Amino acid sequence: MGILIFKIFIFHQNSGGGRQTRERKRMHLSENEGIEGNTFVVTGGLGFVGSALCLELVRRGARQVRALDLRSTSPWSDSLKTHSVHCIQGDISRKKDVDKALRGADCVFHLASFGMSGKEMLQFGRIDEVNIKGTCYLLEACVEHGIGRLVYVSTYNVVFGGKEIVNGNEALPYYPIDDHVDPYGRSKSISEQLVLKSNGRPFKKKCGKCLYTCAIRPAAIYGPGEERHLPRIVSFAKQGLLPFKIGEASVKTDWMYIDNLVLALILASMGLLVDIPGTERHPVAAGQPYFISDGCPVNTFEFFRPLLKSLDYDLPKTSLSVPHALILGRIFWFLYTLLHPWLNRWWLPQPFILPAEVYKVGVTHYFSFLKAKEELGYVPMVNSQEGIAATISYWQERKRSLDRPNIYTWLFCIIGMSALFAAAYLPDYGPVPILRTISLFFFRSMKTTRIVFLSAIAAHIGESFYAWHLAKKVDPANAGSWFWQTFALGFFSLRFLLKRAKS
Repeated sequence: MGILIFKIFIFHQNSGGGRQTRERKRMHLSENEGIEGNTFVVTGGLGFVGSALCLELVRRGARQVRALDLRSTSPWSDSLKTHSVHCIQGDISRKKDVDKALRGADCVFHLASFGMSGKEMLQFGRIDEVNIKGTCYLLEACVEHGIGRLVYVSTYNVVFGGKEIVNGNEALPYYPIDDHVDPYGRSKSISEQLVLKSNGRPFKKKCGKCLYTCAIRPAAIYGPGEERHLPRIVSFAKQGLLPFKIGEASVKTDWMYIDNLVLALILASMGLLVDIPGTERHPVAAGQPYFISDGCPVNTFEFFRPLLKSLDYDLPKTSLSVPHALILGRIFWFLYTLLHPWLNRWWLPQPFILPAEVYKVGVTHYFSFLKAKEELGYVPMVNSQEGIAATISYWQERKRSLDRPNIYTWLFCIIGMSALFAAAYLPDYGPVPILRTISLFFFRSMKTTRIVFLSAIAAHIGESFYAWHLAKKVDPANAGSWFWQTFALGFFSLRFLLKRAKS
């Protein structure tokens, strides 16, 4: 069995001057220490990180793993059930759901959060409800049910708010609460402080034991199946909606591969164990925050380049300065604030960029994981080259489903067909006379214009039915979507389906 080396710092009184000095000791733990035979709860357990953590806990011999999530299904739920993970549908902002999930547990990994990116960032009330209120319920449940360990997944944003940070560490102060650019960073900062201040809180049953807590601050997460950052970027690139990069080429940020984060979380849970010789019942990680990353800061757009290139998408060559990008971000913030009642609707696309996201990609901020290395024994098990290669392989397998018409094709077809219809049938009003003049220049008569329009409609109908028939064999789950897309775009859509059928 593999051995993990923890470097534990123990404080004691100096007999001469009464000063506290730090004595370093080594402690050897099995790779499954504190996992075998124990019950774990993972909030947000049906998500990308949560599911990977649940499966790793099962692999390491946990007695029971519970995945608490607002969703009933996810891309990983079938795999979780196959590996005997107990999936519990519930809302961490409801005390009853939290109590039900945590009763009888030994350790909690708190991953669930709301408002990290996109439209979620504008739902202020829900952000506080999940990130702050939900965390309070978890802390109360841990104390009430005698759960000794809580590992909280935090964020770099608790110390970062748009000002450059180079190789930062845990000595950095929290970013002022009132100065946060977005409600997500503010709520995560409040929640982390609540978690760390709850360290050492005695159980309600007064058994002489208490709750130990720590916080992991991961970099931006990536890997096969990641559902927040990469799909959004790939979607924008596919649609031709990446017109520029943001910030200078010298800007660097941290990234983190999924396997490295799962390892860090498990090490953090071991760092909260109390029955370890030499710790004097003061776990090394108790009350501590830790920055975690792959340790290879890189420009965000250069990080995306190999992936987009492998999918035959191009990165933009022009750059937009951070001040100008902030103006654009604030415009989107204002527009989507007006659309607040419809933010959860499927038909409302994600905003192109928001102010907090401008800072994330346009301002240097990266951190050292030295503290995690020295106290938890954390060293990335997958380097960034291997992580990118695995991610590229995953997206290349998905490439067939990505091959769809871009936004310019949609605009060309929709505007073109609408203009042809207006020229053929609408009365002279507004821009119609101009459209009719253009059509007469090309088609010479109104009769020909109408024949061309009706022929185009007939072709689109025929192509859409053929696409539906072909999709029944090639992509049955999306046959209806192929029908309507081909009805709107004609051969511009059908050619992608023919290419998929051929392959």
